Amino acid sequence: MGDFTVTFTDNTELAEHEAVNKGYRNDVFVKVKEEYYNLRVYDIVRLKQDFDSEVEAYGYYSAEPNLVLVTEVTTDNVMKIIAQLYEDGYFHHLKPIDKKMFELV
Repeated sequence: MGDFTVTFTDNTELAEHEAVNKGYRNDVFVKVKEEYYNLRVYDIVRLKQDFDSEVEAYGYYSAEPNLVLVTEVTTDNVMKIIAQLYEDGYFHHLKPIDKKMFELV
């Protein structure tokens, strides 16, 4: 993983437990070279719940930016998927966040 680093802004056991049970994490930041990306990591169950809720409320679903689907929202699984995404060139297609935003987190 020398070409990128991953930071979870809440890297506690409680955050891990909640992420698995809630089916999402939005505190995942990936640094590739000097650029930062904020990923929204979901499992399919949570995505379906959000989809159904928004369609019922608004008539459409607006996807989160930088949405990544995983089978389970564990730290190990998220890290594995990010490594695969990096190898596949996924981050070349994303707009990085302002570095100042990352410093505020």
